[in-house]
Amino acid sequence: MTHVATLVATTDPPVLTDALLARLAAVLPGPGAPVWLDPGLAADIPFAPANADEIAVAPARLRDRIAGLPVDSVVQPRAGRRKKLLLADMDSTMIGQECIDELADFVGLKPHVAAITERAMRGEIAFEPALRERVALLAGLDTGVIATVIAERITLTTGGWRLVQTMRAHGAYAALVSGGFTAFTEVIAEKLGFDESRANRLLVADGKLSGEVSEPILGREAKLAALQELRARLGLAPHETLAVGDGANDLAMLKEAGLGVAFHAKPAVAVAAHARIDHSDLRALLYIQGYARGEFAEL
Repeated sequence: MTHVATLVATTDPPVLTDALLARLAAVLPGPGAPVWLDPGLAADIPFAPANADEIAVAPARLRDRIAGLPVDSVVQPRAGRRKKLLLADMDSTMIGQECIDELADFVGLKPHVAAITERAMRGEIAFEPALRERVALLAGLDTGVIATVIAERITLTTGGWRLVQTMRAHGAYAALVSGGFTAFTEVIAEKLGFDESRANRLLVADGKLSGEVSEPILGREAKLAALQELRARLGLAPHETLAVGDGANDLAMLKEAGLGVAFHAKPAVAVAAHARIDHSDLRALLYIQGYARGEFAEL
């Protein structure tokens, strides 16, 4: 069995059953017996495609059979599933919010700023000028607001801590690479246990945001460069890397990774990435690497 389809479901309602796995196996070429990674939540179906065409059509066939159910599916080679480098976006990926939108709420501009953020994440406008425009609107905001936002408004995405800690426990290196701000990434990286973090730096004058961000801006190309740099530093092959994100500024990084996962992503990103997670939480990134529930790091 050279390939594997991993199915990951939400827990409510419980829909991933032996019967459903049998139905899904039936659309794969040369399927083996399904293997539960987490009963009722995640399972592998190994299969043996005869040619590249059978591999290419497998994801669509699974999606058609799954249609309407809260189940994610990822098809990939079995060899090399466990990755040695994780690069993760922060906003709307490792956390549930866009930090700049929450800051903008304190100057009464959240709807306006959030609309710009959405367009940038969809790839409708360039990331760098959009970031400068939004940061300029924050000029004069007291820096103490950042701690308030982190304490009161930022939520960690379910499964994020287990994803980082489990991969690191098995020898992987984890980097948080964000188009957001170091004032947030440094805190979130510490909470989740990343080895390092990279982001943009908000400029401050007299305890208030100046409305400017340090140049050059960490955007799409910088995220790609971070992946390439870390891969070279760690002596890894391309297939040994995993990247996850949701926005257009993540896409180059996702395409360069051995496995690039679009997580609850904008439509254009979800279509272009190697894999997509639309329903499940970040634990899905462990299941698709072949980790069983009993191998997860525990809080």
